[in-house]
Amino acid sequence: MTTGKINVSVENIFPLIKKFLYSDHEIFLRELISNGTDATLKLKHLTSIGEAKVEYGNPIIEVKIDKEGKKLHIIDQGLGMTADEVEKYINQVAFSGAEEFLEKYKDSAKDSGIIGHFGLGFYSAFMVAEKVEIITKSFKDEPAAHWTCDGSPEFTLEPADKTDRGTEIILHIAEDSLEFLEEFKIRELLNRYNKFMPIPIKFGTKTETLPLPEGAAEDAKPETIEVDNIINNPNPAWTKQPTDLTEEDYKKFYHELYPMQFEEPLFNIHLNVDYPFNLTGILYFPKLGADLQIQKDKIQLYQNQVFVTDNVEGIVPEFLTMLKGVIDSPDIPLNVSRSGLQADAAVKKISNYITRKVADKLKALFNDNRADFEQKWNDIKIVLEYGMLSEDKFYEKAGAFVLYPTVDDKYFTLDELKENLKEKQTDKNNKLVLLYANNKEAQHSYIEIAKEKGYEVLLLDSPIISHLIQKLEGDNSEISFVRVDSDHIDNLIKKEDTAISKLSEEEQTNLKTVVETIVPKQNYTVQLEALDSQAAPFIITQPEFMRRMKEMSQTGGGMFGMGNMPEMYNLVVNTNSDLATTILNTEDKTTQESLVKQALDLAKLSQNLLKGEALTAFVKRSFELIK
Repeated sequence: MTTGKINVSVENIFPLIKKFLYSDHEIFLRELISNGTDATLKLKHLTSIGEAKVEYGNPIIEVKIDKEGKKLHIIDQGLGMTADEVEKYINQVAFSGAEEFLEKYKDSAKDSGIIGHFGLGFYSAFMVAEKVEIITKSFKDEPAAHWTCDGSPEFTLEPADKTDRGTEIILHIAEDSLEFLEEFKIRELLNRYNKFMPIPIKFGTKTETLPLPEGAAEDAKPETIEVDNIINNPNPAWTKQPTDLTEEDYKKFYHELYPMQFEEPLFNIHLNVDYPFNLTGILYFPKLGADLQIQKDKIQLYQNQVFVTDNVEGIVPEFLTMLKGVIDSPDIPLNVSRSGLQADAAVKKISNYITRKVADKLKALFNDNRADFEQKWNDIKIVLEYGMLSEDKFYEKAGAFVLYPTVDDKYFTLDELKENLKEKQTDKNNKLVLLYANNKEAQHSYIEIAKEKGYEVLLLDSPIISHLIQKLEGDNSEISFVRVDSDHIDNLIKKEDTAISKLSEEEQTNLKTVVETIVPKQNYTVQLEALDSQAAPFIITQPEFMRRMKEMSQTGGGMFGMGNMPEMYNLVVNTNSDLATTILNTEDKTTQESLVKQALDLAKLSQNLLKGEALTAFVKRSFELIK
């Protein structure tokens, strides 16, 4: 037996490990299983190149709880260590040996799946254990070794009588960490971190019922057997080639990732690249609707099938963090605790690649089955619109598949709008005016007036649409988006110069003065317009620019301070209407006032602006008029 001191630069590294190195104590299990996985994959590689003259077999990793003895065992059937290797890799706190192994076999081992470069992974055991033992037998024909350390720099190393190849780590769980002796806790950790590890992980056993043999008696009871409870799926969908997977396989994997998610995903995007970096994964578009308060942190990041984090900020462009799925890349730089990412060139390239890949897939889906894409549009538009606003590379490609639906459920791309609407909706200044509504019900009367003129009205109702149309107008100087209720239709798409009013200039001035004295100035700007005599006498509109800036302020952006401005409307008085003439010619001031108020209230009612006390007064006044 030998004893000695662990070669560490700090006199006692273990309190540091416990306190600072790993912010999350739970990950000790991930680290130890990762080491066991590496040991197994290294053995697989050495046997495949003929350097290890042993049978690889079907190795597993086993996790066992000994509640009475307050011990947790992690057992692998990997390449094991000799006493010299224990001395080298465990006592000289340097690295797990994976880096050295990968360096030595760099040409043949690059695709071996070895996790590697996790630094002090083994020592995370001391976060939860007061004593740790390693019993290990190398695949080489050398005696087994038994290493023990109680969390101080002193250790003992002696021969062991282990005969089977591999390593067993025994954690003597500390009093402040007894939760790690509970079966449910270990199962939860294995599920979170090790669900897709590449080597089968056994945690206890389970009972399986055997099928009845053919011709068995009706009352025959099926036999049951105890089998290993393998908690992981060593070959998850993202490790396979897209050509080997059916649509059903993708859906099945989605429910494996999100067992509590009952809705099916809309479609998936399989990522698979090996140059200039390694990255695989599957992203799913869930049903999103128009709600901006979407739960993020649903994409899981893995490194060689080991779960790292579900905070993928920086790796996945922000607009795609609303998606779900998995990304696995050995090239993402991780800090020692594997929970934080450093921003670097590789990560930026990965982010750009994902953006491009998603855009290409969306274009392919659109081209392959446009009707299906249109059907799903409302469930995905918020992601795509956000992508156009936040990622230039995505914006460049989005024109090929981003849609603009009409209130009648027709769908156009921007180029199709330009082509199909230019004949009817180009104004006298040669600008194509794209009319839109954001609420079919509230803006129904305005939509109907526009449709009577043969115009198409788009339905653009996402919370960030004001920002997007501002950007689109900036890049397409020949088009202008105008909400259908922002002015009278003849003013929205001006085809000719001012129409003729049947009131003289003096009469118009008098009418404006009358209306302005009755209508509240802080909310309404009175405009006189010579419209068709059949058009409504009073029309309330909300100026496009002011409203759009206000909306943009409320969702971040726009002009500073506009989000808190009071609502301002235009009150358009149709000078060619009979009511305008009646108001002008009514000499009784009380009657004149009640006519203006009644007309204003009717206009407000059509815009859903009449509420509360004002609505009660209007109803009362209306009943009095028909007595």
